[in-house]
Amino acid sequence: MKHLILAAALCLPLSAHAQEIGKITEIASGFNGPWSIGFLPGGDVLVTEKRGKLWRIGRDGTRSEITGLPASENKGQGGLFDVLPARDFATSGRIYLSYAKKGVGTAASMARLEGNRLVDLTEIFEMQSDSTGGRHFGGRLAEAADGKVFLTMGDRGDGPTAQDPARHNGTIVEIDPARGSAVWTKGHRNPQGLAFDGSGQLWAHEHGAKGGDEINRIGQGRNYGWPVISYGVHYSGAKIGEGTAKDGYEQPVFYWDPSIAPSGLAIHSGKGWPAMKGRFFVGSLKFDHIAVMAPGGVEQIGRIKTSETRRVRDVREGPKGGVWFLSEGNGALYRIAPPE
Repeated sequence: MKHLILAAALCLPLSAHAQEIGKITEIASGFNGPWSIGFLPGGDVLVTEKRGKLWRIGRDGTRSEITGLPASENKGQGGLFDVLPARDFATSGRIYLSYAKKGVGTAASMARLEGNRLVDLTEIFEMQSDSTGGRHFGGRLAEAADGKVFLTMGDRGDGPTAQDPARHNGTIVEIDPARGSAVWTKGHRNPQGLAFDGSGQLWAHEHGAKGGDEINRIGQGRNYGWPVISYGVHYSGAKIGEGTAKDGYEQPVFYWDPSIAPSGLAIHSGKGWPAMKGRFFVGSLKFDHIAVMAPGGVEQIGRIKTSETRRVRDVREGPKGGVWFLSEGNGALYRIAPPE
C-alpha cells in the first residue's frame, strides 16, 4: 500500500535527532496513574489520574486537587480519562472530562472550573453498549474549531461489537453539547490518541492486537475495519478476520509491527519550534519512548527515549511550542523545550 511503512524505524536511535531536541524538565511528580494533560490560560496545567483525581499544577509546580468531578469507575483499564479545556475557556471556564461510568462504559461530561472546584457538571454523552468488560474504553477527547467535541471508544474487549451499528463499541463520536451526539466512524479496537492537525483534519491512533497498531486519517462515515481486517494477529498467533484489506474498510496511513501500545497524540503546529511543524508525537506504553512521525503520520523518523519516558501515557504540544508528556512509569509530568 502506498503509505505503509513497517516499524523498522523503531530502531532509529535518539541520537539521529538529538540536535533537534531540547532539555527535558520535570514539571511535577508524585502522580498515581496519570492519564491526561490540559493547558489553562495563564500557565496552569491540569492532570488527570485514572483513579479519579484531577490536579491543577501551578507555574511554580504547586499542586491543588480539584473537586466536583463526575463519578468514575477505576476498574481494569477504566477510570478517569481525558481532560480538555474548551477553546473558549478564558471566557466560559468550561472543561470536558471523559471517564468509565459504572454499568455503562465510556461517558463524557462538561463543567465550569471555578478556582479548584467544578460547578454546573452536566453529562453530555453516555455509551450505548451491553459490554461489561474492563478493557478498551478509548476515552480520548478533541475539540474541533466549531466547538464540537470528539470522543473515542474501544470495542470493550468484545471485537465483533465494533461492527455492530446498534452499539457505540469501536466508534468515534461527535458531540454537540447543546444538541446531542452522532457516530462519526466505526471499526476501531481501542483508540488512545486523537488530535486535529493545522488544517482541521482529525487523526487517531489505536491499539492493534499482537502487531497492527495503527495511525488513521479520520473521515465521517468511514469504517476502519476492526476486527474484519487487521495487520496484527491474536496473542495466540491466530489470524484475525479476513486479512489486511477488504472493500468498504479503510487502510491505516501507518502501522507498527511489533506493537508499541500507543497512547497520547500531539501534532505540532510549529509555533515556537518551526522544525517540528506537522510532526506527530506518539507515546509508547510498551517500549518507553515517544515515537516521532513525519507530517501526515506516514513514517516514523525517530524516537525520544530517555529515563523520563517510562510508559508514556499522554503527549501534548504546550502553549509555547514545547512537547509535554506524562510518564505513567515515573508518575511525572515533563516538558521538552525547543532547543536554544
